[in-house]
Amino acid sequence: MATSYSTTTTTTTTILLLLVIAFFSFYQTQAGNINPNSVVLGLTRSSTTFTIPKPSKYSRKRLSQVSDMIEPLRAVRDGYLLTLIIGTPGQVIQVYMDTGSDLTWVPCGNLSFDCLDCDDYRNNKLIGTFSPSNSSSSFRDTCDSSFCIDIHSSDNSFDTCIEAGCSLSTLLKATCSRPCPSFAYSYGEGGLVAGTLTRDNLRVHGSSPYITKDVPRFSFGCVGTTYREPIGIAGFGRGVLSLPSQLGFLQKGFSHCFLAFKYANNQNISSPLFMGDTATSSSDNMQFTPMLKSPMFPNYYYIGLEAITVGNVKSAEVPLNLREFDSQGNGGMLIDSGTTYTHLPEPFYSQLLSMLQPMIAYPRATDVERRTGFDLCYEVPCPNNRFTNDPFPSITFHFMNNVSLVLPQANYFYAMSAPTNSTGVKCLLFQSMDDSSYGPAGVFGNFQQQDVKVVYDLEKERIGFQPMDCAAAAISQGLHKN
Repeated sequence: MATSYSTTTTTTTTILLLLVIAFFSFYQTQAGNINPNSVVLGLTRSSTTFTIPKPSKYSRKRLSQVSDMIEPLRAVRDGYLLTLIIGTPGQVIQVYMDTGSDLTWVPCGNLSFDCLDCDDYRNNKLIGTFSPSNSSSSFRDTCDSSFCIDIHSSDNSFDTCIEAGCSLSTLLKATCSRPCPSFAYSYGEGGLVAGTLTRDNLRVHGSSPYITKDVPRFSFGCVGTTYREPIGIAGFGRGVLSLPSQLGFLQKGFSHCFLAFKYANNQNISSPLFMGDTATSSSDNMQFTPMLKSPMFPNYYYIGLEAITVGNVKSAEVPLNLREFDSQGNGGMLIDSGTTYTHLPEPFYSQLLSMLQPMIAYPRATDVERRTGFDLCYEVPCPNNRFTNDPFPSITFHFMNNVSLVLPQANYFYAMSAPTNSTGVKCLLFQSMDDSSYGPAGVFGNFQQQDVKVVYDLEKERIGFQPMDCAAAAISQGLHKN
């Protein structure tokens, strides 16, 4: 039976979100000023594990028997969108693929969905909303499900059921069917969403784009109000709520091949996303680096950076915190499809800039640097007002286990606009991490992963890299429209 969400619920959720925002604003004020260009991550601190009630019949049952999947990802200006088909009949919603979070959520309510402080998106058409009242298979998740317990991240797993009004006797027997209380979920430096945990059918593709399968009782956030999060998110972390976890792929893995940014908003071609055995089958040219286990954020994917080579010159010593964790769990390099640009800590980031500058003879475009916030921008010649492959020095990332990834030039120096008068501007698309020592020391963003096949081998706990023409890979998988 479809669940109806009234105006009262939406108003209550909005008030809840505003209170949470106020709390976080107060907390950040106490912690000190935050760099407005700092990375935004979907991280939730791990909590102490307590004995939990026996799961309900829904949470015990594996949700999927899908063996392999291939899904198209559409490149947009700051990430890659995955199309979800949810409900009966199916409703189409596009969401960001995010390896730096667990929760999958969609905007709910055609008119009632509200995004606070989302002025950048006011003039853009919203990429679909979900209406639970229009789905005959939609229902609110219950307080005793493992998903409800996880979304509230409670130190005491009984708290959510007590809040929902369950009696102690039904709680101990795991028979309380009261709905899971509304939640608020934060994304690092300020993004927040508030909503209710919902179950419904999810339609996915099989081993080709022409095969589909319905996954019943998929758990996701039905979100009515957000702060700086205008588009839904599919969490690909290792928590119980994540999409790979619910589809049964945590013992296997997934891989993607992100199209170059020049294909952004191109409706005729999509990046391939593989899940299952096909995703982790590797070629001889695939290089694997071990996954590091973060004690603070165990659900996300960390790798160890050992060096960066600029041209033929290896960087100064990379700080240990880019490949090790301190006693509180801070450190490591997060690989994150939901963060656009690679972020490096100071003073290492400034040392990298100092290495690059003497190797580049072009004049600096300081006006573009001030306008965009990027630290190195250059005016480059463009014969016939066309960009060429300029002689910028190569940049190679060296990860643990002797893995060397030479970045395609378009992955680090990129044109800011079309050339005029036979001149254009290209900027270095790396950024400095926030000065805070909390959380990851660095982030390997999606822009630097373009035209690289990236494999998340969860069974062997390793991440693989192989430079690849992702447009050609998309065509070979039937993800191109003539």
